[in-house]
Amino acid sequence: MTESNARRPPIATLTLNPAVDIAYEVAHLIADQKSHATSTRYDPGGNGINVARALKELLVYAHSCCVVAGNIGELLQKLLQHQLDDPHCVHLEGETRVNATILQGDPTAQFEITGIGPRVSELILADIRETFLGLCKDGFAVLTGSVPPGVDDHFYGDMIDRVRAGGGQSIVDAHGALLQHALPHHPFLIKPNRYELSLLRQRDLPTLEDVAQEARAVQREGVHYVCVSLGGDGALLVGPDGSYFAKAPAVTVKSTVGSGDAMVAGLVAALAHGQSPAEALRLAVACGSGTAARPGTEIFSHNDLDALLRVTEAHALDI
Repeated sequence: MTESNARRPPIATLTLNPAVDIAYEVAHLIADQKSHATSTRYDPGGNGINVARALKELLVYAHSCCVVAGNIGELLQKLLQHQLDDPHCVHLEGETRVNATILQGDPTAQFEITGIGPRVSELILADIRETFLGLCKDGFAVLTGSVPPGVDDHFYGDMIDRVRAGGGQSIVDAHGALLQHALPHHPFLIKPNRYELSLLRQRDLPTLEDVAQEARAVQREGVHYVCVSLGGDGALLVGPDGSYFAKAPAVTVKSTVGSGDAMVAGLVAALAHGQSPAEALRLAVACGSGTAARPGTEIFSHNDLDALLRVTEAHALDI
């Protein structure tokens, strides 16, 4: 993405439950025994932060709002310095959470442990909410990830209304009650995976046609775009102007952490630059696959995208 950022609407991401992500590679986990890591990686984490990291890799300027707490929060801020364009950090009491990803070599397996973030008071919530709304005015608001203690499941739905009142459009990547309560407020785009969509629609989705039909049903209920990630199979995007499927390029998967966030970044970057839904899906799948090919909590490299895009195509579906 090389088009001047001055010619597109602003993008802002919100991360209410950020983390320091630690990834360990180990040969094999043994119960009740020490496992020595062969490599360790530290990254700033939280879905909104990951989306902003990916947007920077796409050369698309984005604002990023998050809350930080304690010594771990200080480490998070240091990690953010060179990975985000415009971080806005609001401080609160407590300690920013730590998430751990363990990548086992034999047999190949991935284990993830997520921490619990500090409680966010209504005063802090109001502070970061107003900052965020000012930054995404007339643009795109990325609302993604879990919310910490002190924030209820209606928060994203309320934010969709506030963003719309400011002339903006909301992208929601959440699951469970957060997503269910957001849908009646008609976000611009949502990105569930197949499992999350099946929970939402209360039925199994064994085929691509099943996924597309249920995504279309959600879209007709008032969501402009529904993108469903299908892991190694790719993703589909349903909107008012058609349905599209893109198969994921063949990569050696090293870690799936952050792949969904990279997809969101690809979608937002393309749509903010006025590209077609098919091109947005193509970029999203390339970003997600590039991230899956990276170890631990690392995201794709901009230098890898040209090769990935050459082997990624979006096809129209008759649904």
